[in-house]
Amino acid sequence: MGGRLDTRLGARASTSSGAARRRRGSGAALLGPAFVAAIAYVDPGNVAANLTAGAQYGYLLLWVLVAANLMAMLVQFLSAKLGLVTGRSLPEVLGDRMRPWPRRLFWLQAELVAAATDVAEVIGGALALYLLFGVPLPLGGVIVGVVSMVLLSLQSRRGQRTFEFVVMGLLAIITFGFLAGLFFSELDPAAMFAGLTPRFEGTQTVLLAASMLGATVMPHAVYLHSALARDRHGHRNDAPRLRLLLRATRWDVALSLVVAGGVNVAMLLLAAASLPGVPGTDSIEGAHAAITSALGPTIGVIFAVGLLASGLASTSVGCYAGATIMSGLLRVRIPMLLRRGITLVPALVLLAVGVDPTWALVLSQVLLSFGLPFALIPLARLTERADVMGEFRNGPALRCATWLVVGLIVALNILLIALILTGRA
Repeated sequence: MGGRLDTRLGARASTSSGAARRRRGSGAALLGPAFVAAIAYVDPGNVAANLTAGAQYGYLLLWVLVAANLMAMLVQFLSAKLGLVTGRSLPEVLGDRMRPWPRRLFWLQAELVAAATDVAEVIGGALALYLLFGVPLPLGGVIVGVVSMVLLSLQSRRGQRTFEFVVMGLLAIITFGFLAGLFFSELDPAAMFAGLTPRFEGTQTVLLAASMLGATVMPHAVYLHSALARDRHGHRNDAPRLRLLLRATRWDVALSLVVAGGVNVAMLLLAAASLPGVPGTDSIEGAHAAITSALGPTIGVIFAVGLLASGLASTSVGCYAGATIMSGLLRVRIPMLLRRGITLVPALVLLAVGVDPTWALVLSQVLLSFGLPFALIPLARLTERADVMGEFRNGPALRCATWLVVGLIVALNILLIALILTGRA
């Protein structure tokens, strides 16, 4: 009798342990969409903005990155939440609620934002190929476009999970590429702590802060994440299942943006510690040369590899976002590879005419910052509505936090517009 009881207890324990392992495994399997969206937070535009800020102003704007990353966690969670609860992407929900002409105008500004993103990503990848192999920038842009087509074909042929794994692998390369130099830099802890105090020093720092914000909280990632979460997990009117998915999504967003935020902070710290006062560090090429001179050729190569991975991954994700925006707002779908070819043209033109690539990257991020309110205000309004979200609408505390974030971002944009119109930026 005792032996049979022991056997039954052992079987139950084994079953319980196996169930626990399955639950843990299923929880880990729910992660992934936020890591794809997070690629937008470590694209070449971030490299340009963060290196420029660190090289020119040291640790002064560190607080911008920390604040922007916290904002990004809230925004990306709300985007994923909208997609999971409604079964619709943010562009689809907006497209269903807008009249034809307002919907087309809204699509136009969103498409311009996506185009600015694509320009930054292709230029960044082309710069990396130039730094690594001396490839001319226009040819490098073509190579980046072709490789991004290969990555996008994985999503269409092998499914979203395969695409997620590839993008997460590229994110690991990006992280290593931009963190490696930090271990060989002499940081100033007191200056780092002072850099967490919000302040500006002149209009140029406001311009850079807006660029860093636009590069960190990116509108195309806001539009995209709702589609990624929906496509990955599907849509079911099952409250317990939705609660599980939302819990997993919180972890997905937090983990992915801790990684992306850490990379952004590392870039600024690297520039602040190793590049201040060095001539030519207002460009990625100059920063790469200075890093190579200060920290050695190995670190220089690792940095360039990280930049290349950033360009390849982010341009694929950016094209995916553009397709999501078009299908949701215009209800038009074109083949992803055809879209990739069309959206490649502006970046190749800029590279061919010799526009300074680093400042093209920085200014593209400012344009992204202008596009943020158009994505964030509708997201905030939709996720607080009971007729859209039901019992999963934002509670009072979350509503307050959301509108605080939106208000801060809009205020910075208004300030930046005023500075540009008065000729002080």
